[in-house]
Amino acid sequence: MKIVVDDLFGPEIAEFLAEHVSEMRSLTPLESKHALDLDDLRKPDVTFWSVYDDDALVGCGAIKALDTEHAELKSMRTSTTRKRGGVASFLLDHILAEARRMRFSRISLETGSAEFFRPARKLYEKFGFTYCEPFGEYRLDPHSVFMTRTL
Repeated sequence: MKIVVDDLFGPEIAEFLAEHVSEMRSLTPLESKHALDLDDLRKPDVTFWSVYDDDALVGCGAIKALDTEHAELKSMRTSTTRKRGGVASFLLDHILAEARRMRFSRISLETGSAEFFRPARKLYEKFGFTYCEPFGEYRLDPHSVFMTRTL
């Protein structure tokens, strides 16, 4: 597998992210959906990576700078056919290394509280994330769980 910084202008990644947003909308009320759209993911404070296995897009993830020391993990997704196949761990390890390289000292995330999101929460726990209060502009929400870790 290889990980590349993605400019988000290709049709394949646009479709991949559209599926992500559609799935999140089917699981979470609109007011509790925090996935960024393509325009927001293209902003200068976001770095976005795509994961390829040969020529197949199998995952993606991003970090958004909240300030000079704190970043947020965004848009983590693995293709349906590759879930629980190591793609997310491979990518998350890369993102954490890049966040350290960018000199962030903390990285946080928001994910869903529903059972569907349990594998994601377990992955984040495995990588040292702990549960925390809402950060940035987030507010308490029964559909959201917040996690953080130092780098």
